[in-house]
Amino acid sequence: MVSLESFSRNNPDHLAWHETMEIHELVALQSIALMKLKSSVDKIQDGMLRALYLQTIKDLEMNITELIQFYSLAPRNDDEYDRRELGTGFYAGDLLGFAKTAVRTYAAAITETATPALRETLNKHLQKTIQTHGKVFNYMYGKGMYPAYNLEKLLQNDLQNAHKALEMNYK
Repeated sequence: MVSLESFSRNNPDHLAWHETMEIHELVALQSIALMKLKSSVDKIQDGMLRALYLQTIKDLEMNITELIQFYSLAPRNDDEYDRRELGTGFYAGDLLGFAKTAVRTYAAAITETATPALRETLNKHLQKTIQTHGKVFNYMYGKGMYPAYNLEKLLQNDLQNAHKALEMNYK
């Protein structure tokens, strides 16, 4: 496990904003993935695939545990945290994460495409995916599930999901 001792010796007393946002993205994505893996591992019949799931669960648990250590070093204000409805927020967050990943994947694929018709198709898909991301973000923001302009609440959401994912039982 990573130690924060070297951080305090060699760096400022807090993370940079962009570092905090990258950690937020990683914790949010991995917490949702961990919940999905834990809720489905018992359905996996193939022994090798089940072993991959179990190893991935352990790896994600370690990743999340290490990353949330850095939350105490995030720039903060002392606003009180509003709890959100977890069921709908989980599914909306999963959809948002998918859309964000799809945008990145389409953008990367376009840079590797030489065939004009394929490039046009991928660009069309990218634009639809960007629109989907915007709609999901606006939904979440409007429902108070994604406090994009309140870093403290954003990080509290991450911690809540991370702890739920780490505490969730699986077979």
